[in-house]
Parts: sequence; structure tokens; C-alpha cells
Amino acid sequence: MSWQAYVDTNLVATGKVQKAAILGQAGGVWASSPGYTLSAEEQKAVIAAFADPVTAQSQGLRLAGQKFFTLSANDRSIYLKKAADGAVIVKTKQAILVTEYAAPIQAPEATPIVEGLADYLISVGY
Repeated sequence: MSWQAYVDTNLVATGKVQKAAILGQAGGVWASSPGYTLSAEEQKAVIAAFADPVTAQSQGLRLAGQKFFTLSANDRSIYLKKAADGAVIVKTKQAILVTEYAAPIQAPEATPIVEGLADYLISVGY
């Protein structure tokens, strides 16, 4: 399966994730939903947030030009909020899944989708 198919089929097609991108931990966008563009600075900040979750917690993150506040951050997952919308970012062995959901979808609906795909990718070496 292509990386784009993971974005389209496993994330966006669920109806629980509005926008998604898969980043390589070494940098670069492997796949993204149409029109969802993370700047080079935003990509670097997402990657750096896993090395320094305390800074991510205090400063939040920007995704596609939108500022999100950090609800929680650790070395695997970062959960963000912006008004009624939110984002779930999960690190695998080689990739980082960056997803956004929009109201009326809530975190408990989107989070298992993203975490489940991350678990699968980890299980197959990614």
C-alpha cells in the first residue's frame, strides 16, 4: 500500500480525520491529504516536539498555518486543540502521523484511528 493510501483510506476515509499527513522522522512529507501543507518550519517543529515535549506543551504547535495548544505531549503522542477542533500526532519507528479533526468530531473518536494506524505501522517496521 502506498503512503498516500494510508492517508486517504486509513485516516481521512474514516470520517473521523479531516486532514492528514505522514512525515518522515528524518524530514520530508511522505503523503498528505489534498491541500494540507505543512511548512518546512512546521515539519521541523513537529519532529522536534517529540525530543522536547515540555517545549511543545508550553508553546503549542502550528499546523498548516493554524496555532494549536498542546493538551498533552510525550515521546509517542501529542494531542492538540484549537477551539472545537483538534489534532492527533503520533510517532512510529520511521514516520510521524499528523492528523486534524473538526467539530463535531471529538478526540475520543479520532484518537483510536490514528493510534491504531501507528500501532500497525510499528508492527510492520515503520
